[in-house]
Amino acid sequence: MMARSSLRDQQMRVRIAQEAARLMTEEGIHDFYAAKRKAAQHLGAPDTRNMPRNLEVEAALQEYQRLFRGDEQVVHLKALRESAVQAMRFLARFNPRLVGSVLSGTAGRHADINLHLFADTPEDISLFLMESNIPFHASHKRVRLSHDEWQEYPSFELLAGDSPIDLVVFPREGRREAPRSPVDGRPMCRAGLEEVEAMLTDS
Repeated sequence: MMARSSLRDQQMRVRIAQEAARLMTEEGIHDFYAAKRKAAQHLGAPDTRNMPRNLEVEAALQEYQRLFRGDEQVVHLKALRESAVQAMRFLARFNPRLVGSVLSGTAGRHADINLHLFADTPEDISLFLMESNIPFHASHKRVRLSHDEWQEYPSFELLAGDSPIDLVVFPREGRREAPRSPVDGRPMCRAGLEEVEAMLTDS
């Protein structure tokens, strides 16, 4: 009986991960927790305790895109990375680093291009954007620095062509240690301009 219950629990975790992956790809949900909760509701199990880990959802996301988007995903990802390169060249003085789904390759149709910038003050960024006649929306993003430490950083949202770009501004010394990834809790992968250009060349 215990084994049968355990198998059902595992099957529910897999189904929630797969549905969360579909929602993140097709509906543009960026937050793992929100996608898992909505997936559980869709599957008629809103109170389940069998939630998959974010890593399981990301694996399901990669599989969903491979199965259902195929070549379309390859073309879409290449276009996003090309836009990222253009933005990074434009923002070169602020040592931009690409992070998130465009870097990992799981970016869906509604994905933002996420860049980390480094400056003495956030006003350096806003002034640069204004002088360049780039419309933007200023806000703040909550970032996880360690297991139980979170901090808000200034952010700017803008468009590069049709691609939404989300900039988070860190102090210059923030280059030494990346914030934690929402996927696995480890320091985020960050890629500089040359690395992203190399990814495009390889593709």
